Amino acid sequence: MSSARSTGTLAVAALRMWSARQVLAAVAATVVVAVTIGVPTVLIPNPVFGREIPVEPWSYPVWVLTSVLAGLLVATYVRPRRTAEPDEAPRADGERASRAGMAGGLLTWFAVGCPVCNKIVLLALGYTGALTWFAPVQPVLAAAGLGLTAVALVVRLRGQVACPLPAAVARG
Repeated sequence: MSSARSTGTLAVAALRMWSARQVLAAVAATVVVAVTIGVPTVLIPNPVFGREIPVEPWSYPVWVLTSVLAGLLVATYVRPRRTAEPDEAPRADGERASRAGMAGGLLTWFAVGCPVCNKIVLLALGYTGALTWFAPVQPVLAAAGLGLTAVALVVRLRGQVACPLPAAVARG
């Protein structure tokens, strides 16, 4: 329990240290993710895409939460300010967090989308199979997508405090 508490404390501490640049990046990324998921899944009504099955009520909160978490995750990759810090090799936990975040977004896209409008699902299961087998699994995909994105965000935030970038080295 104390490990989870310290992880949460580190994540909150990292958010408090963010610069205006990181906050702006989080807001912009949140909007981009929301539009990227919302338009093709018709959570944002539009003339380009259609939907045969109505949107489930739980889809909207999942979409909004995923957009916010993904926006925050993207902002963790933004340097707080311009410094003369040397380039460093990407850390393994950062790469895993990045993959988890992308997987979470993809799972959310499958979760909130129309089960019979998704060509991949339709080809694999057919119309009846999409309604019978895939539609009931969509809330599970939504929970998994949210969980992966949240874990990726916490790992990245914790790393910003627990393993900060080295201080700028004065070059003479």
